[in-house]
Amino acid sequence: MYPEDAAPEPTAGSSPSPDLDWSLLPDPVRHRLAEVAATAVGEMPKAEVPGSLRPFARFAPAKRARLGATALVRELREDAVFRTSVVAWWEEHRPGELAAGPDEPITTAAAAVLTGAPDARAAVASVARRGDAAEARAERDEALSRADKLAVEVERLRAELTEARDQAREAAAEREQEFARLRRKVSEQGAELRFARDGLAELQVEVDRLRAGADTRLAAASAERDRERARADEERARAQRAAAEVAAARQAAKEARQGDEVRLGLLLETLGGAVAGLRRELSLGGGGPRPADLVAGPGQACGKPVVNLAMLDALLGLPAAHLIVDGYNVSKTGYPELPLADQRTRLVGQLGALAARTGVEVTVVFDGAAVTAAQTRGARGVRVLFSDAGVIADDVIRDLVAAEPQGRPLLVASSDRAVAESIRRRGANAVPSSVLLGRLRG
Repeated sequence: MYPEDAAPEPTAGSSPSPDLDWSLLPDPVRHRLAEVAATAVGEMPKAEVPGSLRPFARFAPAKRARLGATALVRELREDAVFRTSVVAWWEEHRPGELAAGPDEPITTAAAAVLTGAPDARAAVASVARRGDAAEARAERDEALSRADKLAVEVERLRAELTEARDQAREAAAEREQEFARLRRKVSEQGAELRFARDGLAELQVEVDRLRAGADTRLAAASAERDRERARADEERARAQRAAAEVAAARQAAKEARQGDEVRLGLLLETLGGAVAGLRRELSLGGGGPRPADLVAGPGQACGKPVVNLAMLDALLGLPAAHLIVDGYNVSKTGYPELPLADQRTRLVGQLGALAARTGVEVTVVFDGAAVTAAQTRGARGVRVLFSDAGVIADDVIRDLVAAEPQGRPLLVASSDRAVAESIRRRGANAVPSSVLLGRLRG
């Protein structure tokens, strides 16, 4: 035990030793002084606490000592009243704790500094020496540990070096063997290379000879190919002309046959309608209007507007009646919310059902410019037409009306006023789209 480690008896009101420099106090002593002051500040009357320490008074003692350590030590050093109040508080509330004895040199040194004991300098020096000794012992232990580690590392490196040397000797022996083998292989390949070069020279001569013959044959083949190509082009041109002539002849024949079939069909339908009308007249004593009744007299218009379902049903019941429908005009009136393709499909299906019920001939015309997908196929008894590019459906309808014979019952379903006026002048009956839709829904 160091002589200067003896704990001084705290004396209230004592001043610090005049030869003690607080700025040189060891950190453990400063920390212990801050803890002592922090513990007392929390319990002392507010009037005895210096103003600079009052913000820390509301903290817990440990937090107060940690955050206000500098201010606490400064007030202990500069304010003798505060220092005396701290010592008095410890003597009153925790008597004997500042005189901890030789086993706690840091507390002993802090008490000596607070009470201004004569041996305060010696107590502080003892703490400093103990700190230095502990630090030296730690450094010595660390140095010994590093030395042990370095010795182990040196031994490991020596073992690795020995192993590397052995591997190097083995690798050198293997390289010598590989070099000898490669040297023999190079010698063998040199002989093969000389033989290959001799053979290559002979092959080059043969290739030159064959190339000359091939060039001659190639020139002859190219000339023959050009002649054959010219003959093939002439044959292809003649074939194309012949195909165009055949196609034109087929188209003409097809159009003529279609015209004959249409005229024959109309004639048969007219004859059938006339026979049926005659039978009804003989059995019932008369019936509705006949085709000839619809032919206008001098100064009269042939067609008339159909304003209700009764008039439409009467006209649909006439023999050989023909219903021509302006497709999009009717479908956009009846179901405009559907896409055009669905409108066409729905309208054609409904017209097919009408044709099956009444036996009327039905032709529906759509603008071809509005068709971007596959065209709609006609239902049974319904003819579906699409106008050509640059031609509107209204013109196709007028052409259909003009192609019909005089006296045949014609009905044109469209709400287009211009179409209605033009077809009425030609003897057709104008049916508003709403009237036709009423019959299709019925």
